[in-house]
Amino acid sequence: MLYLFLRRFLVAPLVKLLFRPKVTGVEHVPTDGPALLVSNHLAFSDSIFLPVSIPRQIVFPAKSEYFTGPGLKGKLVATFFRSVGQIPIDRSGGRASLAALNTGLGILEKGGLFGIYPEGTRSPDGRLYKGKTGVARMAIVAGVPVIPVAMIDTEKLQPPGRIWPVWFYREKGRLLPRLVRPGVAFGKPLDFSRYEGMERDRFVLRSVTDEIMYALMDLSGQEYVDMYADKAKELLKAGESIDAHVRLGDTKAS
Repeated sequence: MLYLFLRRFLVAPLVKLLFRPKVTGVEHVPTDGPALLVSNHLAFSDSIFLPVSIPRQIVFPAKSEYFTGPGLKGKLVATFFRSVGQIPIDRSGGRASLAALNTGLGILEKGGLFGIYPEGTRSPDGRLYKGKTGVARMAIVAGVPVIPVAMIDTEKLQPPGRIWPVWFYREKGRLLPRLVRPGVAFGKPLDFSRYEGMERDRFVLRSVTDEIMYALMDLSGQEYVDMYADKAKELLKAGESIDAHVRLGDTKAS
């Protein structure tokens, strides 16, 4: 109930009034029944623009830190995320991540929409990074339509490290408005039913994941980088070149 109230009467009208997001391809999202929405990830606000772009509720995995914060603020944040249908995901890997994916499968089995970012984290520079194979395992096991979703220009509105949108920028000593209209583009559903029962084959998982990432690249127009985004963030933090490591074949997360 809180989700419907926030979306219909508060968040959606406010987002549409302030940002006028351009939404295309909504007809590719089923009006009922399960579907897996796979999206590129450019900014924190992706998890706001995407849910308000369609009438159905989308459940997203959220960082487990959002549910474990200390004090009153932590409890309020956790309550908000739970109220709008978010589920915690432990990004430490292994069994923790598998449990989160199983929760997503449960949502799909109930006929819901589940959203996931295959890159695993936000892009550090606006490019599209290598997808993690958990999304392929979920797609094969669930056997539901996989809808690619491209978030467009949200990183220009909310650059990395910024909590609030950037409304103005400075040029030659003048403060000018930053006119950015973000976009949400839904692509045609992908069908991976031909891989039924092959969710343990790592070559199949990589093939399916790469097909999903290619669809996102085609839909978003982003440059693709054959490296995991978390590895890229580590390199940038260390002051090293992402492209140099790609050329050397050092693309795996450490």
